Amino acid sequence: MVFFGTPDFAVPTLEAVAANHEIVLVVAQPDRPAGRGMKLHKPPVVVRAAELGLKTAQPAKIRVEEFHRQIEAHQPDIGVVIAYGRIVPSRLLEIPRLGFLNVHASLLPKYRGAAPIQRAIEAGEAETGATIMRVDEELDHGPILGVTRVVIGADERLPSVSLRLAQTGAKAMVEVLAQITRGSVTETSQDHSQATHAAKIEKAEGRITFAESAAEIYNRFRAFDPWPGIDFESSGDTIKVREMRPAEGHGKPRTLLSIGEGVVVATSHGAVRLLELQRPGKGAVAAADVARGLFWRVGAPIP
Repeated sequence: MVFFGTPDFAVPTLEAVAANHEIVLVVAQPDRPAGRGMKLHKPPVVVRAAELGLKTAQPAKIRVEEFHRQIEAHQPDIGVVIAYGRIVPSRLLEIPRLGFLNVHASLLPKYRGAAPIQRAIEAGEAETGATIMRVDEELDHGPILGVTRVVIGADERLPSVSLRLAQTGAKAMVEVLAQITRGSVTETSQDHSQATHAAKIEKAEGRITFAESAAEIYNRFRAFDPWPGIDFESSGDTIKVREMRPAEGHGKPRTLLSIGEGVVVATSHGAVRLLELQRPGKGAVAAADVARGLFWRVGAPIP
């Protein structure tokens, strides 16, 4: 087997598959600069693969004949790909005898694309899941071999949902591989007419104006934790929202309804309670302290 994956999300599947099958090669993205010093860091999958004693490769390009020959030399029976970061080309898909399987973090055909977990939370979904699908040449398009459903809590944020989906997807992949070994797996075509797209998250999406509804703001806050987070403009400064909850109240969007136990702000529908805010160059503090320091007034809009 060959395994393609890069971030933390792929590590539980790597561990689960390695415990049950022989992995001849682990393929991940190249090292990337990160942190204040922008030093090169190895992807989590490469770190864990090394700990497991597995051979790794981090090609800059996978659409080249040299890499294709490298994979062919291992004569893999099957490939597994999860959050690798690039679309696997048809030339590679044809190499394993049993093709490639993918763990996708949504209930396909909903939320095909780069950010299925974030988009599901942003949309206020109460449920998502891990889908095991056969990889074909189109994005998240292949037939489904297994589905496991996961509830999204009303106040749950991206990190905890991602962790549970990573663990759930790992178990689902091991079960599907066992079914393939037994010859009992069933493949079901997706209903492509029901497909939706989960586009990559852009940093600008974190900006709120309070013209959105309270539910929209809170769902975006949960979906964009920790990155890009949400923020708003006040007197020319960007104020980051570090903690918040929905609240009771109504008024003209952006109006300050109360300052005390948090800062309650009216939206287009309902209100939100800002609990922790962060001004430029400062640490996160109680929202009420920020409001008083900036001389915000109840009954007036955030300046």
